[in-house]
Parts: sequence; structure tokens; C-alpha cells
Amino acid sequence: MTSRPPLVLTVAGSDSGGGAGVQADLKTMLALGVHGMSVLTAVTAQNSRGVQGVWELPVEAVRAQYRAVVDDIGVQAVKTGMLATSALVETVAELLADTAAPVVVDPVGVSKHGDPLLAETALDSVRGKLLPRATVATPNLDEVAQLTGVHVVYESDMRTAAEAILSYGPRWVLIKGGHLPTGREAVDLLTDGSEEHWLRAPRLDNRHTHGTGCTLASAIASGLARGLAVPEAVREAKEYVTGAIGAGFALGSGIGPVDHGWRFRA
Repeated sequence: MTSRPPLVLTVAGSDSGGGAGVQADLKTMLALGVHGMSVLTAVTAQNSRGVQGVWELPVEAVRAQYRAVVDDIGVQAVKTGMLATSALVETVAELLADTAAPVVVDPVGVSKHGDPLLAETALDSVRGKLLPRATVATPNLDEVAQLTGVHVVYESDMRTAAEAILSYGPRWVLIKGGHLPTGREAVDLLTDGSEEHWLRAPRLDNRHTHGTGCTLASAIASGLARGLAVPEAVREAKEYVTGAIGAGFALGSGIGPVDHGWRFRA
């Protein structure tokens, strides 16, 4: 009988264009050899030009999906993405508290196109309820500013950003430096407050990067489900995402997605 792959659950919103959200998460998980499962938190009308509409699911629907999966099938890692409202953030944090698996929190605040995906009133819930549940938190620089008020302009500012996020309780934080305005490298900082890992990759000249954050967080969760330590899971995820960005393709008239299946075509 074929052995069962590791089990990873994404708790996130849907992207009707298929480049980010639950769709990106499940594609990433398949590409990295784990079985992806999903809890849908919101439905978006979304394409290459942006988000045209957002409809959050009721708390009861999110809780029921989560319990249906975890209580019967089980899970070896969880990834959270778009949670939209304070009620959803607090519900998911409560569910995670009862789950003995590593958790990757991608504190999604805005879309690639600048559309808000997290209510301002939910920020305190993210800080006080969700981030303390995280094995790894993966904010980009905009999300760092939104959550902490720290504005990263130079690579040297990333340590300050990491300290600010760690103060909310995650075990590790990965500060994603892809939005730094200068430099030939995409630089990320992974730290637990004592050890540091600087991850560098060439900055690729490709505008089609929709879904990068979702893909990275899901790749980290996939590595953790396979039993990798956090630094190794993050290092492997960075390599996978760099390849996906390099293979990103045009879709519609705006920003296209990264290519989750790039290794199948390499």
C-alpha cells in the first residue's frame, strides 16, 4: 500500500484568479510532496488587476471546516493566511491553541495590488491572539509596519523589525525583505531572538509575482510537516519560491502569478 504523505492544512481566503490564497497554498503543497487540506475563511472576486470584492465566511463555517479536518484526518502543520476580521482571527487562534502541530502565520494585511485584506480593528487580535500561536511568522515589510509601526528602509532595520514582531510571541519570525527599495538581492531575516539566518537570492526582473507570500508560507509549512527544523524548512522554501518567481508568467492584463509547478517544467 502506498504510504500517506504528510498532512498540511491551510486556513485562508480564496483567490478566484488562482494565483494566491488557498489555491496557491494547495498548489505549493502538491509540488512539495504533502497532502494539502483547506479551511476557507473568505471568498474574493480577484484577478490580475486586483480584488473587486471580499465576502468573509461566518465564524461557525470556519470552525466547522477546521474541526472536520483536524478531528478526523489530523494535521502535521497548519498555515494561516487571510483572516479578514477580528472575529475570524480570534476563532482561528482558539482552534490553533488546541492543535499540536507547528503553525506558520502569514499575517496577510494587503494584496499584491494594495487592496486591504485585514480590517484595522483586527490588528490587536493578530498581535495578541494569533502571533503567540505561531511557530514561524512571515510578515513582509508592509505588514511589519502595519503591526508594529516599524518602517524598514535599509537591511539593517530588519533586526529592529524582527524584535518588534517577536515581542508578540511567535517562536521564530521571518522578515521578508523583498520590498526593500534597493539592492540586487532579495534578503530575508529568520531569527528566534538568539540565532540569526540571513537568506539571500538574486532579485529577479519579473513583475509577475502574485502569490509570493502565500506560496512561501505554505512551502515552510510543508517542510515542517516533513519533519524539517525551522531554519531548514525556511531555506528550502526560499529556494522553491525563488524558482517560482523566476518562472512567473503573464495572466490577464495585470500582475501574473508565480509558477507553482516550475520544477515539473525545469
